Amino acid sequence: MGADEGLADPAGGGRRQRHELWMRRALEVAVTGPEAGTPDDGDIPVGAVVYGPDGTELAVGRNERELTGDPTAHAEILALRRAAARVGEWRLDGCTLVVTLEPCTMCAGALVLARIGTVVFGAWEPKTGAIGSLWDVVRDRRLNHRPEVYAGVLAAESAAVLRAFFR
Repeated sequence: MGADEGLADPAGGGRRQRHELWMRRALEVAVTGPEAGTPDDGDIPVGAVVYGPDGTELAVGRNERELTGDPTAHAEILALRRAAARVGEWRLDGCTLVVTLEPCTMCAGALVLARIGTVVFGAWEPKTGAIGSLWDVVRDRRLNHRPEVYAGVLAAESAAVLRAFFR
């Protein structure tokens, strides 16, 4: 799915603007972390935010692998764990996960298992991406749940954050 595919809302607009607004929040989390202040933890700056069906922000996550020594501490996983804790169950039906970088296979699998309704991501990840780049886990017809996907939302801004980190 291209950057603009699926972003127009047939009911008269709004989805694209909402996704861009939510992606700006994920970019903020990527750069500053869940708390105010710039992290200096060595983690790749990827930010994720889970929104409830009503648009309420439920949880955020930023990569914390270096900070915690946990190989599963990707932004998406942390945001999913925190959202599930907040709603009191593991099923996140109708929720939207917004993340600045295309999820890897672990995170894509977790999104499916959590029953996330919609995934919005920024930059494509050609080396490990599992929502269209290298694999397409979330659209695999053999799985019992397939979220909607909106790819490339604020892709240039998301990629710029990553390029700045790797310089």
